Amino acid sequence: MSVYLHGLSTALPPHCLAQSEVRKRAEIIFGETYPQFERLSKTFDTAGIDRRYSVVPIDWFSEEHGWADRNAAFMEGAKALFIDAAQAALDTAGWQGSEVDCVVTVCSTGLATPSLEAQVLGEMGFRDDIMRVPIFGLGCAGGVSGLSTAQSIAAGRPGAKVLLVVVETCSLSFRADRMQKADIVAAVLFADGAAAACISTEAPGAGQVISLGQGHQKTWPNTLDVMGWDVDEIGFGVIFDRSIPGFVTAEFAAAAEGALKAANLNHDEIDRYVCHPGGAKVVEAIEGALHLEQGVLDAERAVLREAGNMSAPTMLFVMRAVLDSGKTGQMMGCALGPGFTASFLPFHVGPAQSEREAA
Repeated sequence: MSVYLHGLSTALPPHCLAQSEVRKRAEIIFGETYPQFERLSKTFDTAGIDRRYSVVPIDWFSEEHGWADRNAAFMEGAKALFIDAAQAALDTAGWQGSEVDCVVTVCSTGLATPSLEAQVLGEMGFRDDIMRVPIFGLGCAGGVSGLSTAQSIAAGRPGAKVLLVVVETCSLSFRADRMQKADIVAAVLFADGAAAACISTEAPGAGQVISLGQGHQKTWPNTLDVMGWDVDEIGFGVIFDRSIPGFVTAEFAAAAEGALKAANLNHDEIDRYVCHPGGAKVVEAIEGALHLEQGVLDAERAVLREAGNMSAPTMLFVMRAVLDSGKTGQMMGCALGPGFTASFLPFHVGPAQSEREAA
């Protein structure tokens, strides 16, 4: 059963933080208390990020925060991002909220029970019999894994309209109390954002024809300490191991081969890998592991530069940039996240209806 993408959107929160401004603020917060800060602060300049966006203003990071106010900020910011991204995707697809049969919500940076899609049920105009599928814990792999989940649900319910919404507010996990290197790295890289996609087995009547294949995952054993959260009374504390670029170099090619084999494809048939840009070094490592020309992942670097690493939605920002550029052919979405897991999704982009008729 073929599954098609009908609309893809992205959304950013209101507070734009220049990387130079973040570095100055981090120096104020960490400079006198964290002995390695001066050495690590150079990564602000080499991370490939010019700016990113946050659900809270920069002064928020100079204050002390616990679970209650962190999650209150999450609820406010994440709900706004959900509505912005979801409504834009629905508008692109020409769908109404009341037409959506299933909504898949991916988020790993805050807690909401009832989950986010229930929190915005009235604002979005969702029906009271909508199927809700909230997913937590996928981290940076959430965009690809979420798209794979939505694809599988659509394939199993022909004709159903499935809405995927991916929301992350990474900035709210900023920690100045732990004095760990991972917290400096998080301050350098992470940001907030959201993306949404409309998916159905009904073929689109106009525009590009984007068909989604079946997703594939590879989880390595004994890697729980590579990426994830430490949870304590203050909030989430990032786990972000320095070995990630090296791990990608050593392991990613074999994982990609497994995904290609599952999709009955080979490396030479992929016109574009569409990757989650975890950081500048990770992008370089992916290019090397896949034997791609250095610099070819230009959309990944552009998204990282303009919006930072937003965790799960970031790959969908890259996907939108690639689609907007007019690129067609067989593609493979990929991302790495907690588990430690590589997530893949093959998709094919055909020409617009007018181009097909002209041919």
